Amino acid sequence: MADGIAPFFCKRVEILNSETADRKSIGGNLWKIAEVDERTVELLMQKLRIPYLLAKILVLRGVNPNDAEKFLEPKIQNLMPNPFVLKDMEKAAKRIAKAVVDKQKIAIIGDYDVDGATSSSVLKMFLEACNNKPELHIPERDEGYGPSVKAVDDFAAWGAELLITSDCGTTAFEPLEYATQKGIDVIVLDHHEAEVKLPKVYAVVNPKRLDEENDYPYLKYLAAVGVVFLTVVAVNRELRQMGFYNSECPEPDLMKWLDLVALGTVCDVVPLRGLNRAYVKQGLKVMGKRQNVGLTALIDKSGINDMPAAFHLGYVLGPRINACGRVGDSSMGSKLLCCQNDYQAQLMADKMNEYNTQRKDIENYVLLSAIEILEGSPQTYPIAFVYGEDWHQGVIGIVAGKLKECYNLPAFVMSIEADEVKGSARSIPQIDLGALIIAAKEKGIITKGGGHMMAAGFSLEKEKLEEFRDFVGKYVVEKIGSEALTPLLEVDAMLDAGGASLELAEALEKLEPFGAGNPEPKIILKNVMISKASLVGIGHVRCILSSKNGASIKGMAFRVGDNDIGQAMLNSKGEVFDVAGVLRKDTWGGRNSVQFLIDDIKRC
Repeated sequence: MADGIAPFFCKRVEILNSETADRKSIGGNLWKIAEVDERTVELLMQKLRIPYLLAKILVLRGVNPNDAEKFLEPKIQNLMPNPFVLKDMEKAAKRIAKAVVDKQKIAIIGDYDVDGATSSSVLKMFLEACNNKPELHIPERDEGYGPSVKAVDDFAAWGAELLITSDCGTTAFEPLEYATQKGIDVIVLDHHEAEVKLPKVYAVVNPKRLDEENDYPYLKYLAAVGVVFLTVVAVNRELRQMGFYNSECPEPDLMKWLDLVALGTVCDVVPLRGLNRAYVKQGLKVMGKRQNVGLTALIDKSGINDMPAAFHLGYVLGPRINACGRVGDSSMGSKLLCCQNDYQAQLMADKMNEYNTQRKDIENYVLLSAIEILEGSPQTYPIAFVYGEDWHQGVIGIVAGKLKECYNLPAFVMSIEADEVKGSARSIPQIDLGALIIAAKEKGIITKGGGHMMAAGFSLEKEKLEEFRDFVGKYVVEKIGSEALTPLLEVDAMLDAGGASLELAEALEKLEPFGAGNPEPKIILKNVMISKASLVGIGHVRCILSSKNGASIKGMAFRVGDNDIGQAMLNSKGEVFDVAGVLRKDTWGGRNSVQFLIDDIKRC
């Protein structure tokens, strides 16, 4: 290895001093147990009459005692602001209402991910409920993200008078200004990072506009589907005031689309705080009523037998919809969510399962190729920066996420296409990807791109790959230094196995929905022995966790059979461990008990 080149990837060695190495868990993490102001915890316990651990986690999540009840029982009517607080919202709502009343042709362009599918579907179904027949276009991957000149030409030929973008458009200057020149009014409904410059169009509704100022900071966390739902509320109010609704066209029940709002919000990994939390909490209740034909078919075909939770949205339903845009038909996600025919919905849900299986196979190939590149040669910068000519662009985002998790470094994965390089990136909390991509675009290193703090997509010319690597590497070094960071596992509390009771698990359920900004509480069961450990399924380890005082609880660690955690569990031989994970109710087979899902272990 060359002098001065950090071994970021070779055999996954990290730069650690001896003190840090001694404190690492078997999973390679440093554990940090959170501390809180005990007086505030006591105040919450008394005010809400809740257990200590629940009160502590509320404090850790930054919940003000005066807002704790609203956090535990979020209601949309208490958190929904007047939509007009967002810049251009009033202008946009009035223009859309006019298009509905005048029966103008409305075109919609969405994105090919879950947020794009749900946001465009909510908008389409609302307009259809108002007796308008909009045309929806979801670009295929080879067309590229967001609006294109070709899509604008097709809509112009169709006779579109209004074009609305959902989950895209904030930085699509050329195609949207081209649409304006062709006499089409354009409204952007988006939530991606904005530049100082905005497209010269009729309206841009985006809570991340740099000139946005309002008294509702949590609006900046909205997914695109949340922005669209706010817009629908505003348009609905305008139509009501105009006297549009009547017996032939009754006012629609907007709440019935909250299941799609919840789905897009969870899958876009935006913080589940403020209005987002209320969207998901209420949306899960709507989803449980099984009113959406397409979503119900997908739930059944996915094998979800319980009431849907945020976990099912993010890890079961979302990947299947995403698979359409990754390896199949990009428009199928929105077609399924808007479907009214049960037979057609079941056919599409079956097809989504097929796409998801294909996606997994392709993803594994690209992931293994990327790891081989990273670990096979020295790396100059603390980033996972890889590209390949035969890599399917539909899976590079997932692979970037897995590389980020594997190495705890920002990951940039690119597919070299015939005409350009298309990339996807995932980040760690210390690096704002949205800002990085905008900076690279302003310097002319990439041709286009956009995203959030933790995720981004971009395109560039092949000749610029090494220049982009240097730019990204130096940007990251400036923020975090030149050494790899040891992953940190943040833990909320420590318990004895005897304290991991069914009552506690039920109390912690009040914190749901879990997700970004409100993770499921991490708990350490201290000084436990691992017994009856055995392999189950594909690489999972099941066991019993027992404390010295005789208390015990069932434990399960997923996908650890071939790593150090799994081997330590299977060969524990009476050793004592601290075990980190989450406490959940176990209702399988009609049971009503608890289990501990293991994330990491450490020898005592």
